Amino acid sequence: MIRLSLIALALSGTAALAAPQQAQPAPVAVASAVAAPAAAALPSRLQLRSEVNLGRDLVTFGDLIPGLSGEAAATAAFRAPALGETGTIQVARIVEAARAAGIVHDASEFRSQGFAQVVVTRSARRITAMDLEAAVKTGLQERFGVDARIFALAIDGGAPSIAVEPELTGDVAVVELSFDARSRRLQARLAVPGSTAMRLKPLRISGQLVETMEVVVPRRLIARGETLGKDDVVIERRQREAQGGEVIGDIRAAIDKVARRALLAGVPLRASDVQREEIVGKGDLVTIVYETPGLLLTLRGRANEAGAMGDVISITNPQSKRVLQGKVSGPGRVSVQPSAAGRVASAQ
Repeated sequence: MIRLSLIALALSGTAALAAPQQAQPAPVAVASAVAAPAAAALPSRLQLRSEVNLGRDLVTFGDLIPGLSGEAAATAAFRAPALGETGTIQVARIVEAARAAGIVHDASEFRSQGFAQVVVTRSARRITAMDLEAAVKTGLQERFGVDARIFALAIDGGAPSIAVEPELTGDVAVVELSFDARSRRLQARLAVPGSTAMRLKPLRISGQLVETMEVVVPRRLIARGETLGKDDVVIERRQREAQGGEVIGDIRAAIDKVARRALLAGVPLRASDVQREEIVGKGDLVTIVYETPGLLLTLRGRANEAGAMGDVISITNPQSKRVLQGKVSGPGRVSVQPSAAGRVASAQ
C-alpha cells in the first residue's frame, strides 16, 4: 500500500500536475500525504534513477530510489504526469522531500550522479484514429444497419489525442450515436470500458462518412528504374474524391513494373508512374525466331523500337533492309507468327 509523505501534504495545495516534456519540461507535482515512514533499513548511500516509467498516478520514493524497502519505498512523494505524458522532478526537490519524510537527514546521504532532474513517464494506451473509426462503423452497423466498409470517417478537426490506462485492452465502444443517412454526418460519444480517464473526460466527436476506393501504394521509396515486387506495394483505401484519374487499383497492374520516376511511400500509384520492363531496347541486335513443328528459322535483326515481354515491335534485317513485325519473347529475342513465313524467308 502506498503511503503519503508529510512534505507532500504541506505542498499539495499549490502543486500542479506535470506538463508534457518539452524544451523545458515542467516539474512533477508533489503528492498529498498523511504520514511519514521510519528511516530504517536504508542503503548506506542512496542513488536516484535518472528515468522512471510507471502506470499509476503517484510516484513513490521506491520508484525514485532503488534499494528502498518497506514503508519508505511505498511512501508517495509526487504526483505522476497525465496518462501518456512525461514530466521531470528536480533532484533538489527529491532530496528535500526525502528529508522532510524522514527517509534521509541531509543531502550528503545521496550519491552525486551528475544529473539535475529525473524524467518521469506515465505509461498509457493510445487510442488511434483507426480505433475510433472501427468503433463508429460497428455502431453504424448495429444501430442503423449501415455497411460502412467502403467509407472512411473524416473527423471534424482531426482525430483527438486520447490516452487511457495501459492495462485496458478492450475495444473502443460507442455510447451514443446519431447519424443522418442523407448527408452522412454523425455525432458520437465513445469510451473504453473501465477507463476512469474517459469517464472523467468523455470523448465526443463529430464527422462525416466519405466514400473510398482501393488504391495501390508503395511501402517504401522506389527509385527510378527499379522493378516493383509484391512486397513493395500494398492495397489501401483512400478517399475517392481526392484521387483523380489513372489511379492504379489492381495490385497486379503494379507488380513487375518498372518505376518511370521516384515513387514516394504511401502516395497512390498512377498508370503513368510505371511501365513494363523493357527487355529489348531500341537499336538492339536481336534474334528473330520463326518456329513451327519440324521447322526452325532464325536470323539476326535490329529492333526499331523498344519493347517489354509480349510487345509487338518492328525489326529490320540490316543486310536486306526488310522489316518484320514480331512479338518480344525474351531478352534479345523476337518471335514471328507462322503467317509471316514468307516474309521471314524474303527478309534473309
